Amino acid sequence: MRYLTKKESDGVLHQMTWPPQSPKLNPIEIFWDELDRRVKEKQPTSAQHMWELLQDCWKSIPGKCDEALATPLSHTAFTSSSVYSSGYGAGYAKLNRRGGAGGWSPVDTDHYQWLQVDLGTRKQVTSIATQGRYSSSDWTMQYRLLYSDTGRNWRPYLQDGNIWAFSGNSNSESVVRHDLQHAVITRYVRIIPLEWSKEGRIGLRVEVYGCSYWADVINFEGQGVISYRFKMKKMKILKDVISLKFKTTASNGVLLHGEGQQGDYISLELKRSKLLLMINLGSNQYGSILGHTSVTSGSLLDDDHWHSVIIERYRRNVNFTLDRHTQHFRTNGEFDHLDLDYEISFGGMPVSAKPSSGGRENFVGCMEGITYNGDNITNLVKRKKIDTSSFRNLTFSCSETHSFPVFFNATSFLRLPGLQDSDTLSVSLSFRTWNPSGLLFYTALADGVVEVGLTEGKVTVYINVAQKKNTRIDISSGSGLNDGQWHNVYLHALENYAMLTIDGDEASTVRTVIPIQIRTGGQYYFGGYFLRTNTPPAQRSFQGCMQLIHVDDQLADLVAVEQGNMGTFENVSLDMCAIIDRCVPNHCEHGGRCTQTWDSFRCSCNGTGYTGATCHTSVYEQSCEEYKHLGKTSGTYWIDPDGSGPVGPFKVNCNMTGKSTVPPKPTKQKIHLTIMASDDCVPSEQPCFLSLANERHYYWGGSGPGIQKCACGIERNCTDPKYYCNCDADQTREDAGLLVYKDHLPVSQVVVGDTNRAGSEAKLTVGPLRCQGDGNYWNAASFNTPASYLHFPTFQGETSADISFYFKTSSSYGVFLENLGNADFIRLELKAATVVSFSFDVGNGLVELSVRSSTPLNDDQWHRVVAERNVKEAVLQLDGQFKEVRPAPPQGHTRLELYSQLYVGASGGQRGFLGCIRALKMNGVTLDLEERAKVTPGVKPGCSGHCTSYGQHCRNGGQCMEKYNGYSCDCTLTAYDGPFCTEDVGGYFESGTLVRYDFLPEGGLPAIRDVKSLSPLLPTEGNLTQEELVFSFSTSNTPSILVYISSRTQDYLAVVLRHNGTLQIRYSLGGLREPFTIDLDQRNMANGQPHHINISRQERNIRLQLDHYPPVSYTLPAGSDTKFNLVKTIFLGKVFETGQIDPVLIEKYNTPGFVGCLSRVQFNNIAPLKAALRSGIVAPVTTQGILVESNCGASPLTISPMAAANDPWHLDSAGAVFPFNEERVSRDGVDRNAAIIGGIIAVVIFTILCTLVFLIRHMFRHKGSYHTNEAKGAESADCADAAIIVNDPAFTETIDESKKEWFI
Repeated sequence: MRYLTKKESDGVLHQMTWPPQSPKLNPIEIFWDELDRRVKEKQPTSAQHMWELLQDCWKSIPGKCDEALATPLSHTAFTSSSVYSSGYGAGYAKLNRRGGAGGWSPVDTDHYQWLQVDLGTRKQVTSIATQGRYSSSDWTMQYRLLYSDTGRNWRPYLQDGNIWAFSGNSNSESVVRHDLQHAVITRYVRIIPLEWSKEGRIGLRVEVYGCSYWADVINFEGQGVISYRFKMKKMKILKDVISLKFKTTASNGVLLHGEGQQGDYISLELKRSKLLLMINLGSNQYGSILGHTSVTSGSLLDDDHWHSVIIERYRRNVNFTLDRHTQHFRTNGEFDHLDLDYEISFGGMPVSAKPSSGGRENFVGCMEGITYNGDNITNLVKRKKIDTSSFRNLTFSCSETHSFPVFFNATSFLRLPGLQDSDTLSVSLSFRTWNPSGLLFYTALADGVVEVGLTEGKVTVYINVAQKKNTRIDISSGSGLNDGQWHNVYLHALENYAMLTIDGDEASTVRTVIPIQIRTGGQYYFGGYFLRTNTPPAQRSFQGCMQLIHVDDQLADLVAVEQGNMGTFENVSLDMCAIIDRCVPNHCEHGGRCTQTWDSFRCSCNGTGYTGATCHTSVYEQSCEEYKHLGKTSGTYWIDPDGSGPVGPFKVNCNMTGKSTVPPKPTKQKIHLTIMASDDCVPSEQPCFLSLANERHYYWGGSGPGIQKCACGIERNCTDPKYYCNCDADQTREDAGLLVYKDHLPVSQVVVGDTNRAGSEAKLTVGPLRCQGDGNYWNAASFNTPASYLHFPTFQGETSADISFYFKTSSSYGVFLENLGNADFIRLELKAATVVSFSFDVGNGLVELSVRSSTPLNDDQWHRVVAERNVKEAVLQLDGQFKEVRPAPPQGHTRLELYSQLYVGASGGQRGFLGCIRALKMNGVTLDLEERAKVTPGVKPGCSGHCTSYGQHCRNGGQCMEKYNGYSCDCTLTAYDGPFCTEDVGGYFESGTLVRYDFLPEGGLPAIRDVKSLSPLLPTEGNLTQEELVFSFSTSNTPSILVYISSRTQDYLAVVLRHNGTLQIRYSLGGLREPFTIDLDQRNMANGQPHHINISRQERNIRLQLDHYPPVSYTLPAGSDTKFNLVKTIFLGKVFETGQIDPVLIEKYNTPGFVGCLSRVQFNNIAPLKAALRSGIVAPVTTQGILVESNCGASPLTISPMAAANDPWHLDSAGAVFPFNEERVSRDGVDRNAAIIGGIIAVVIFTILCTLVFLIRHMFRHKGSYHTNEAKGAESADCADAAIIVNDPAFTETIDESKKEWFI
């Protein structure tokens, strides 16, 4: 930043470089305050002297906040816990100095030692450097950094959500410097050694780097309020910038408040130690526009440390920053201006506030650096430019608090003395913790013990006294006390009486009469008790903070404890509360609920639509296309267009054969993501309309941008040629069409205007949004050389990152992608033919996850990789089944900081990837590989060979067809439809309905002009040595001809349903006097249930399968011909034919015709029923009668063969065990009612079975002798069902050789 000023004497404009060290929002204001202070210290004597001093002081302010702050200090500014000897004093602990013994060393080498530096005034500290003691074996290998404004109430330096441990020295001379991730404002710095030289002891020299800091401070005692009055009575504000710093020990209080008469307001207040920002830019009187918006930030803000707040608002967009954590949000309602009246107040509610705003506490504590829209409020107060009459005692310094917190970990305890042999026990303390259980204090009585602890979030007291007999008293009070807030516990016990009070609330007080006498033991253990005793406490330790400890109604002198003058402690941090809220900021994404203990947190993702350790990964697919390729059928599904991105999932109606519909409920952002990912998106129907970005477009459906005409105006066929839309002429004709520009969708608002036409009426309809395809799913690139790669902007995934993609390759190694930082990096690669690796470094060292596939990955098939890294864990998954999970370390760096471009394919000399990558998504965003590949040498857009991986999805003979961005299934040569050829095509036949399919006539091709889709359906030759007929049917009527295939000779194939409902297959290929027949006498097939038939022939061998039963083979007699000569016509349902026809078929089975359902009929590669029902297929097919499309004849595609014991047709399937409900069985194992009912049911079942046996034996009785060959395998079959097919014992049939013509 540069600041320009002018020297009046010579008129020359001078340029001064502005040092960027101040963290304040208004740096120029603060800079001039600092410059003013430095000049006044020099006491200028004249204007010229002042100008010279001004230039000198300007130059003295460094351009970078990197001054050595400790070296210029006197020896007295350095203090320590102890000194080994006079030459080892703290004053010798200056970096690179050799005075004394060459540095500081304490008497004892343990974890209770510290070195402290008083910087004189508050400074901005940016770095710290350490050395060991000069020319010795003493150095510090690891340490913690504490800081404080007052030398009391220390705060540990936090980084990445943890109390940070800095790495130190490994010898006595080298300097190890650490730049702080975030600067701190402090006067006192304290270093706590954690590890030291194994050859020597603790040794330390130190330097602190930073720069000057200065700010006006105002102390708020709870009465005074700063009211900043506006220059105008009413302010209509479009943009706000407000900043301040505060520190307090109070958990509630108003920091700022402003309001207007129209209902607008802005308010910032502490509520239960959290910061609550409330903004209302206006609500209308009807309540349809509600402007109230509230956002919460931070936690544990009553810790008496400084916290920085910045509020930036432009219209409805707000940035709310607390201690470097920024929340971005948009206010509710539709108004942009904040209308305030008279004033805005700081520290409490103004006198002019509405009565409804009352009842809120004023702020108690300190504020500094208050700025409001460029005005330095604290400076104006100091200069008495603002009325401060409400303050009883206005001071510009921060008053010290007298609390002395104590920090306990799981191995800590604090022992304090009390009165011995007293008949009254009185202890009180304040505590804060996240753990639901822990020991608050424990004391041994003269003849018993008292234990006060936290159990499941409530305070419990156990008093156990052994006088004449053991007496145990249990009392408890409170709930949810492990919420991180300060809570006060007061226990008062004396003879025959005990009282427990929580937070001073009389309603929480529990009083009980105890039949015992109290005799205190004189020693109290707080936070832990690890001595062996006959009556140990239920809780051994406590993790959290305590303060204001009173024993025998006397405040414990913890300073004396720290100095070793009273009591003892172990592993306790005195004068510090290092509690950390691990749920702020909340790492649980997408609304996941965060819960925590002292050491960790966990996310509950129930009901969010996301999963994982931080609720990062969506449980839904991103589009209908992805559901489609998982084999899902049309229906309603949840989709998440941006995956792990901020937009949540919503429901859509997926049509797997066409365009899917987006219901009107999702937000505009959700719909927009769906639109941009789709190949094609239009509303069904659509003056002026608003798009997602509130852009106005003046065109209607069927037209385009900028034309300002309806479709009839473009085509010049409007009802009234004077107008460009039918509606303008007040006619009944409509203006309709599609909006096809994806960038203008979705439509958020439609505006219809009219002028000077009273009484005009119109009906407006906006149809549903329909989208097709998913360009992201098939977005792919082919890497053709080991050195080829694509580059993209740096991947932003500091605390949470997910990467997913598909790959196919014939190579056994290669880098999929890589992104580098200074030390951090992230990489995914194929390390071997069966191994995929995910490696990264966030500053804690290399972490590598590997998964091994059971089959080679270089098989040129698509494989899917999913990798995720967050603050809790790292996950790598391959093909949805091979997975490795690696928990994150409890301490250490958590942010992934990258700076280079993201390279896909190869980078940094790594082995390049050869093959295809598609659908590469990073944090829910699909990278456009195809677009980048178009301009990159060695990389081609798209990827061929999808059918090698997905061809198996094309079922029932469907052919996989390669597409540029995917594949499709060609169902032309099948009897099925749908995206994967799995949808049955069938129809319902009424009486007399028939379908006729004609093969090639004698003259060649049929007289059909358009034969583009006919050719695949035509046979390549007229004489068949093999054929296959497959179909399904259901009916309740007999007799009928199901399928009849004729020829120009006397050859034919017929499948008929006889009078008794049994099936008969008739083959006549010549050479035999009578047709070869196969009769299925075992069951009635006209039972209304769907049945499936598959008949295939290879010369003389016939294979027949019915429903789910095993196939059975038959053989044509030796005299039979093996060719089906000159196939002519396929008839379905009825025969209507001229020429020689088997009279048996006509006389017995052709009248009245088939009534029922036929489905998926296919003869070789001919699907006659599908050709009849699909208008888009040009084929030589005709229909007579009424044919209605229906799949009522379809049966399941695949049913596993049933065992004989479970076969419903098998009569010997006795002994089946049926499940029962164990919960309803009586305790002795016998359910009496069930036993009685079971007996009755058994009798009924036995009677029914006997009846069925009699009926079936009657139906299936042997009627005569076979006159055709018996089925192969029938002799060895266990039963008739196993063989399935037997021959018809009926009459001998003859063929009438005379030609007849039938008209049925």
